[in-house]
This record gives sequence, structure tokens and C-alpha cells, in this order.
Amino acid sequence: MIRATKPPKLDEVGAEAVDAARAALLELVPAEDVGEHLGVQPEESKVVTHLFECTRRGYRGWRWSVTVSRAPRQKTVTVDEVVLLPGDDALLAPEWVPWRERIRPGDLSPGDLLPTEEDDPRLAPAYTAADEVVDADAVKEVADELGLGRPRVLSLEGRDLAAERWYDGTHGPDAPIAQSAPAQCGTCGFFVRLAGPLGRLFGACANAYANDDGRVVSIDHGCGAHSEVQLSKKNLPAPLPEPALDTIKIEDLETF
Repeated sequence: MIRATKPPKLDEVGAEAVDAARAALLELVPAEDVGEHLGVQPEESKVVTHLFECTRRGYRGWRWSVTVSRAPRQKTVTVDEVVLLPGDDALLAPEWVPWRERIRPGDLSPGDLLPTEEDDPRLAPAYTAADEVVDADAVKEVADELGLGRPRVLSLEGRDLAAERWYDGTHGPDAPIAQSAPAQCGTCGFFVRLAGPLGRLFGACANAYANDDGRVVSIDHGCGAHSEVQLSKKNLPAPLPEPALDTIKIEDLETF
């Protein structure tokens, strides 16, 4: 059976030692960084913590914490520690994120290196032919014999992650440019289908005048540079007027 522990009783001597706690604090920090006394809270028997407002710039909502204690039957306190702690409305730095999780597409500059982990789930040993439509046994036999080929290839998980990222991104069917396109990429003459399983849904754009030139696009993506796009009559340029012949003076006209 778990018994509920009683909260410690506030020690009166320690609670009244506000001046002693402030004096200890001022020995460590400038007086202009210390504000009013915010309260006291019990820690253990004859151990209490005094809280003071922190007025230092950039530390809104933070509090100076001064813990004092006393021995039994003693009327004076000693200082245990002085720390700066955040309050409920304190300004805090954002949660730390590992550098690999902070990297976003486009962050790499010329010369930067981004090594992959040995156990990266997006990759699989090449002899498994995870994302290749080939005979896995034949690939392993040739790779072992000749020592050629890639050490690792895209795994099934890596392929699915790439497909979801591409399809949900700016080169998928939900992009604004695709929503207003006259036709889809799958019917465009500039669409080059990818090889392998990803080719069922993706290809590359080969139109030099399209925004997606050289990029992977989904079959149901689209843009205004579709190969079969034709302007309607109202969008055609106005025809040039018939040439006018000036009959007042002699013209040098070619004879046919």
C-alpha cells in the first residue's frame, strides 16, 4: 500500500530570514537585478526557499531562488544554494532539437557534407534490391563476385517516405499551380516517367519553360506549360491589319 506523504511544515525561523536570503543573493548578483520578495516555500524540515523577482533584462518571469536551512534548536540560518529558476510565465528557449532533425531541404551549401547513419531506415543493403525490380539473387551474386554496385539502395520505407513527401509537396496534385492547370503531367509530352516502382506515380519534367523543369512531379500534377495547351480564340493575339498602299506618291513595289 502506498502512503501519501505529508507536505513538509514551513519552518518559521527560515521563513522570517528574508533579509538574510536577500543579503546572500546580493553577494552574487547586482542589486538592480533583484526585485521584490515573491514568497517562501518549504523544502524539508527546517529547510525553506525564498523567491525573489528577477529584474535582469531578457529574464522576464524568472525568479531568484535562495534556499536556507538551520540546525535543530538554532535561531540562525545558513545559505544552501542560490539559483535562477523559470516561473510559470518565464521566457524560455525553445526545446533543443538535434542538428540532424533541424536540417531542411535547401540548407546545404556547396562543400557541406551530410553523412547518413549506418542504420538509416531509408536505405537497405544493395544486394537486397529493395527498391529495384531485378532478381535479388542475381544482384548479390554479381556484386559479391565483381565487387561492383552501390553498397546501399533505397529501402521500401525510404521509397514510401519519398513518395509521400513528393506527393504532398509543391510538385503534387494539391499545389495551386496544379489546381489551375489545363491538364495533368501524365498526358504531357515533356513528362519523363521514372523507372522502377516510383514510376507508377512520378516522373520528371523536361520542359525548359516550365517551373518544374528538371524536378520530380506526380502524374496528376500540372501547369500551364502542358505540351497540348492551345490558346482560345479570345486569347490569341490580334491579327495585323492589311497593308495600306499610299496612292499619293509613287511606291517602289516589287513585281512578282
